[in-house]
Amino acid sequence: MLTVIIPAYNEEGTLEEVIRRVLDLRLRPQVIVVNDGSSDGTGKVVEDFARRGEIVGVHLARNSGKGAAIRAGLELAERPYTIIQDADLEYDPGEYAKLMEPILAGKARVVFGSRNLHNPAARRNDFHYLRFWLGGKIVTLAANLMFGARLTDEATCFKVFPTELLRRMNLQARGFEFCPEVTAKALRMGERIVEVPIGYRPRSLDEGKKIRAIDGIKAIGVLAKYRVMPGAWLLRNWGDAVENVAAAKVVLPASRQAA
Repeated sequence: MLTVIIPAYNEEGTLEEVIRRVLDLRLRPQVIVVNDGSSDGTGKVVEDFARRGEIVGVHLARNSGKGAAIRAGLELAERPYTIIQDADLEYDPGEYAKLMEPILAGKARVVFGSRNLHNPAARRNDFHYLRFWLGGKIVTLAANLMFGARLTDEATCFKVFPTELLRRMNLQARGFEFCPEVTAKALRMGERIVEVPIGYRPRSLDEGKKIRAIDGIKAIGVLAKYRVMPGAWLLRNWGDAVENVAAAKVVLPASRQAA
């Protein structure tokens, strides 16, 4: 039932292990890995897995941002539900089954994995993580105040959506604003978001963490934009915000190439 989209930019050190963990799952998801114009060996990792028919590989000509990479992958999603998996090791693919439980039980169509429900005190004393933890709390508070929600972790990477719902949203995000965009649009569309507790292993800036404080400010701006935008305009397609998505190189598994 599940498509996994993995956007990757200069993540050769962890990407192979992430892909392996996803492929080893009993869920047997469709795996789409998008090389977002990387300058290291990320592209080769994607190419090797795709050539063996284990994943669908997508190569963007230049770095366009996480949102752009997800949108490129979404064009190829075939399963009823889609989840985003970061290419580092902060989030464990082994928790997909837990995220799917409310969906299979008919309790919700949209599920977020909350790091705060798991252990609110985890790594709070780490200086690098403290800034991100506080930033996530502020963005979550903003989402709750604007949309009357009761989320504990809006900024989580682990968000499961019906694939058709994501496509209806006519996503415009280029970068990390993908998360607040899909959250805002889901809430405006009347979707009930259920959260389940997940584990989390944060990495530091020195270890390659890419999100910055400015992204939190942008997230609040995106939430505000979609809160005040008239409903008739909310899902309007304003055109492709990423010029090179249509020209992306796609490497399909051999079985699909033959078809």
